[in-house]
Amino acid sequence: MARFVWSVATASYQIEGAWRADGKGLSIWDAFTHTAFRIANYDTGDIACDSYNKISEDVEMLKKLRVNHYRFSVSWPRILPDGTTRQINQAGLNHYHRLVDALLAANIKPQVTLYHWDLPQALQNVGGWENDTIIERFRDYADVVFSNLGDKVKFWITINEPYNVLLLCSGISSRPGTAPYIVGHNLIKAHAEAWHLYNDKYRAKQGGIVGITINSDWAEPRNPYKQEDIDAARRFLEIGWFAHPVFNGDYSDLMKNRIRERSLAGGRPISRLPEFTPEEVKRIKGTHDYFGFNHYTTILASNLDFKNLQGVGTIYDRTWLNSGSTWLKVTPPGFRKILNFIKNEYGSPPIYITENGISERGDMDLNDVHRIHYYETYLIDGVDIRGYTAWTLMDNLEWAAGFDEKFGFFYVNHSDPSLPRIPKKSVTYYATMINCNGFPDPLQGPHECQTLEPEGKFHQNICSLVQ
Repeated sequence: MARFVWSVATASYQIEGAWRADGKGLSIWDAFTHTAFRIANYDTGDIACDSYNKISEDVEMLKKLRVNHYRFSVSWPRILPDGTTRQINQAGLNHYHRLVDALLAANIKPQVTLYHWDLPQALQNVGGWENDTIIERFRDYADVVFSNLGDKVKFWITINEPYNVLLLCSGISSRPGTAPYIVGHNLIKAHAEAWHLYNDKYRAKQGGIVGITINSDWAEPRNPYKQEDIDAARRFLEIGWFAHPVFNGDYSDLMKNRIRERSLAGGRPISRLPEFTPEEVKRIKGTHDYFGFNHYTTILASNLDFKNLQGVGTIYDRTWLNSGSTWLKVTPPGFRKILNFIKNEYGSPPIYITENGISERGDMDLNDVHRIHYYETYLIDGVDIRGYTAWTLMDNLEWAAGFDEKFGFFYVNHSDPSLPRIPKKSVTYYATMINCNGFPDPLQGPHECQTLEPEGKFHQNICSLVQ
């Protein structure tokens, strides 16, 4: 039986810093964070956690957590400064070689995301994800990374959270009404081309796996006795927008029909949702080696009726525990339900949880019992889960929230120029869970795996992944 993947995740822009170092090009987040009033406290990723210069410190944190994998992303503009293969920045590639080598030396396997939102600004200048030439650009970028790192990396994620990518692109587009659908369409085709590239050119030699990571909250009907709210909760789930094409070849009939109806009602001659050709359907279908899934919370959905067009209203139950993020409430039952939804909807695929975690804000308290409670209650059973990845290794630039929202196991002290990483209480909790390969049966009393020894051994098949 394959060893369960215990991991923790980061993203390049959020931790690396070194925004202009060693030939790196600008990303859309470099531009965005340097635009007034965009980011809380005018924070930027110019330095972030300085992980570009702190590989050894970051690996030491990973060793303290006892993870056997580490999920990080490659910065596209660090390797291809203008987004194309006209110039390949060897210094950028060397950084990732050093990181991967340090991980492997610590017996930690890399899980590499090709795109975690930091698009080269040069590509955004010509339309970004709205310009279908980006499909070939992404394939070329993937080719460079696979060819350089693929002998050492065996787990690949093409695109992180395409739904959030299209939301970001809509915010900077001159065509917000149609941009999400065009961007989503191109993201799906770009993923498929990268998957086929690996499958055709690299898989036989390198032996890795490739997939896309999709995110979604779970939705419960605000009124469980009202059919309109039950239907609204089903419509809310963002999974199908991308999972349906990747697993089945095309958008669902429900999605196609609803967008067509709303487009025509809005006076458009055709649907805002582009169509895949029969050849594209065939090429996209089955471009997965696993189902990558990010999940954090649950909402309550209700039907909104506007001029005979049904939308979805969302609220939270006031009894749900809060976090440091307004959108994130502690709702463990939703995690179980959405994973079973994926199992039933997509034929019991092997699932890797590629992000799951909770934030805090305000004055730092290293006794983060709320994070321990979150991980205690969110780990699940009943589906084919091959791995679990916590978000995140250390407090970092949480996109537009700046450094205010803290998801990390380690606190990063930004008042100290050396940016020391300081463990929170949850570090010991997660390391113990990994050392025990889950939760020991409390009825059998304390187990030796709960005592963390220096470089302690991994205990297999003694614990359950459920409470």
